[in-house]
Amino acid sequence: MTRSAADGPAGPATRGRSRRNFAGARPVMADVAKLAGVSKQTVSRVLNDHPAVRAETREAVRAAMRTLGYRPSSSARSLASGRTRMLGVISFDAARYGPASTLTAINTAAQEAGYLVSSIALDTADRDTVVRAADRLSAEGADGVIAIAPQIRVARALAEARLDTPLVVMDNDLGDGTPMVTSDARTGARKATRHLLSLGHRTVHHLAGPTGWTSADRRAESWRATLEEAGAEVHAPLTGDWSSDSGYDLGRELAKDPDVTALFVSNDQMALGVLRALHEAGRRVPQDVSVVGYDDIPEAAHFLPPLTTVRTDFTDIGTISLRILLDRIDDPSAPGSPLTLVPVELCVRHSTARPR
Repeated sequence: MTRSAADGPAGPATRGRSRRNFAGARPVMADVAKLAGVSKQTVSRVLNDHPAVRAETREAVRAAMRTLGYRPSSSARSLASGRTRMLGVISFDAARYGPASTLTAINTAAQEAGYLVSSIALDTADRDTVVRAADRLSAEGADGVIAIAPQIRVARALAEARLDTPLVVMDNDLGDGTPMVTSDARTGARKATRHLLSLGHRTVHHLAGPTGWTSADRRAESWRATLEEAGAEVHAPLTGDWSSDSGYDLGRELAKDPDVTALFVSNDQMALGVLRALHEAGRRVPQDVSVVGYDDIPEAAHFLPPLTTVRTDFTDIGTISLRILLDRIDDPSAPGSPLTLVPVELCVRHSTARPR
């Protein structure tokens, strides 16, 4: 059957066509080009969103693809663009709420941008493990890598790995100009501490996250500095491991001290354990002890009492990191900010009040 010019690129003559070419195989780029009345090079340009293709030509090619049921292979697109359309992510402690939420945001944004994501979740933060993960992603041909590096030693290992692909790091500065995205932990801790002081508490005790975790260290440093600026007494912080169990165990110690009337906890999971420990000791929240957490996990608003906490937008962190990475892939020489701070917000609920 001969198609007339009046039918257009995907006119009536194509409606009964099988989704296989004349040889009985699945449609290929040449079939799309023939049906659309363009060259294979033009089809390739449409597949790779080349700006030089006219809108009507682009639509004609896409209409031919739909008619034939054509699905471009990833290898064909890689050959045409010089890219694999695959991104790598190195994460640590991925089961926790923050890293898990960030990973979800990265995957969603990557899919919208037409990329697949290969994730490597590390159980340990030693140098060899981090370097092997970086080498594996390089061998897979990742166009770029996002590394969630919550510990200082992870950042050091990444710096030694010397990835030869564009890299964006979360939480830690590699010291070589690699873009870093992180939440404003210092401001968050300052807001939490000032909130408790503004209620009239003479000082604020602190239950910190594990030593060597950058976010925990920044929160502890800012808590201490805020107390010193206010002329308030600074007590030695207790150190947990991010878990509710550690919050409960350390909360039992704090509950024995009648001078503890205000407590800033470095994450919401530990704060949950603290609330149980205070309840069992007969210390009411917030009448006897005010408690502020950090992260604003979805359950925080349903604690008993609902938890005052610092909200971190992990979705923003993941989305911003991906956007910066894609910009670097498109133009590795383009100047960019070495540090992006994602704002935080204090959510005041019912676990804080003026001291009795």
